[in-house]
Amino acid sequence: MIMPTLPSSITEPFIDRLLPAPVNGGFAQADYWIWCGSVIQGEDGLYHMFASRWPRHLPMWAGYTMYCEIVRAVSASPEGPFSCVEVVLPVRGAQYWDGRMTHNPSIHRHGNSYILYYVGSTFDGPLLTGQQLQEQPDIPFQCWRRINIGVATAPSVTGPWTRRDQPIVASRPDHWDQTLATNPAACVREDGSVLLLYRSSPLGGDRLLLGLVAADHYAGEYQRVSDEPLELFNTHDHVEDPYIWWNGQQYEMLAKDMLGGLTGEVHAGVHAYSADGQHWTQAPHPKAYSRTVRWADGSITTQGAVERPQLLFAHGVPTHLYAATCDGPGGFNNATRTWNMVFPLKS
Repeated sequence: MIMPTLPSSITEPFIDRLLPAPVNGGFAQADYWIWCGSVIQGEDGLYHMFASRWPRHLPMWAGYTMYCEIVRAVSASPEGPFSCVEVVLPVRGAQYWDGRMTHNPSIHRHGNSYILYYVGSTFDGPLLTGQQLQEQPDIPFQCWRRINIGVATAPSVTGPWTRRDQPIVASRPDHWDQTLATNPAACVREDGSVLLLYRSSPLGGDRLLLGLVAADHYAGEYQRVSDEPLELFNTHDHVEDPYIWWNGQQYEMLAKDMLGGLTGEVHAGVHAYSADGQHWTQAPHPKAYSRTVRWADGSITTQGAVERPQLLFAHGVPTHLYAATCDGPGGFNNATRTWNMVFPLKS
């Protein structure tokens, strides 16, 4: 039974709000793998996408673990196309936890401050060539195991960005989140407090699990709400790539349905809600988006991936959904091209 107190943003199908995707919208660069696009309107009135990229001549998955960097791209329109203008968090030395790789940007604003959540990693030794990455898979895996979550702040969308010397959420040996801490999904409330979901799993585990941390202020300390992972929906289905926001009454979440049991489609988007950010319920119509995309020119394609959902807001209401996408039948090793696409949303 649908509770009468739930707002229409939860009770009505999120997928019905998606308008056709602009064919040449979003952000792409010919020489780079592009992923993780998060957009905000800056103080200049323009739209700024913070995105991940790494050289396209490298293997897609292994390449990101050593070479990924976060860049800023700009457009006069929220649909794009966006043009890259700078590297936001450049390499700063192997001695830093995020000194040699940054990824997973998610941009927010509180008052006059811009808040960028991201993941980073570091490693000793030289960068590897594409062939070496394939021949020595243990090295990119070691980089992947060092991924943790950080936050950077700036007085302007153009910076300068202040990073921390330590991550705000780190993996923990001998705990359920021992592999890494990744996929930061932060909701920054009006008072500056933060609720943040992250993803990890036990080493060798077959389920991706979400943890929850909170901070009284985005510039303060982040503490785990529970030492245990969240129990979402049931014990079999699991998700990654969460994105959360506060609709005025409840938290809402979009995430990637890993097995398809939540939405009926493997790797589609699932829509859920929560009163406290810890206990989540699937929306009455849980499928938020599909890998089968309707484009503005009338064509329909089934993408290799549609993931890392991020929303753009105007006056507290979502207006656009951004997602990382790729060609191919599915699976990172089958992609030959990636970019960040955008769905305008019905008001």
